[in-house]
Amino acid sequence: MLAADNMTEKSVKKTSKADIIHRVFTIVGIILCVILIPMLIINCTLIIKSYVNEDEVPDFCGVIPLIVLTDSMYPDIESGDLIFTASVNPEDIEVGDVISFFDPASQSGTSVVTHKVVEIINEDGNLSFRTRGINNNTDDKYAVSADKVIAIYNGVRIPGAGNLAIFMQSSTGLIICVVVPILLFVGYDVIRRRLYEKQNENDVDALKAELEALKAEKAKAETESNEENCEK
Repeated sequence: MLAADNMTEKSVKKTSKADIIHRVFTIVGIILCVILIPMLIINCTLIIKSYVNEDEVPDFCGVIPLIVLTDSMYPDIESGDLIFTASVNPEDIEVGDVISFFDPASQSGTSVVTHKVVEIINEDGNLSFRTRGINNNTDDKYAVSADKVIAIYNGVRIPGAGNLAIFMQSSTGLIICVVVPILLFVGYDVIRRRLYEKQNENDVDALKAELEALKAEKAKAETESNEENCEK
């Protein structure tokens, strides 16, 4: 039975090696899914909303991610940061809050600024807010009317992620950060399937070889038994 035992050991070793490779690829696949799926969902949601409501800043589940382009709020917020804000009722805003708003000084009216509220002005029930960048020496030139307020900053930011987001919006960034990961995921799935099929083929071949070895051992034992009987 030595031949059969050897075949069994080889089969176990091959299966173990294949299992390790399969597990590694499974982990890689999970990591790719964790990174890719949220990225694609968030990007698609923001893109769709930006086209549907051109006059509004797109949000994801009530959260509005914004890219900071200047150091006017340094050191609390730096240029290149990605900050997360949430929709707010202007009446709930207090002095000291950091809000994001359409810049009244912008000619296009679509430039978004995130500054600290230093004064609340209430003229006959019409709210407006005096704001300032904490890194600036003076208040902003124009007060922000309630209808210009977009959201309130909740203190959550990812340093440098804004630069990455800007890069992802470029053609090169789109290819590197979206297309390439998708191709890697597809390639991973193809390789995983081939490894799985190869593993099954190897298992079948090992079983066949083991059966042949057992048959050979049985035939040999029967032959030896017959010879012994003939000699008697």
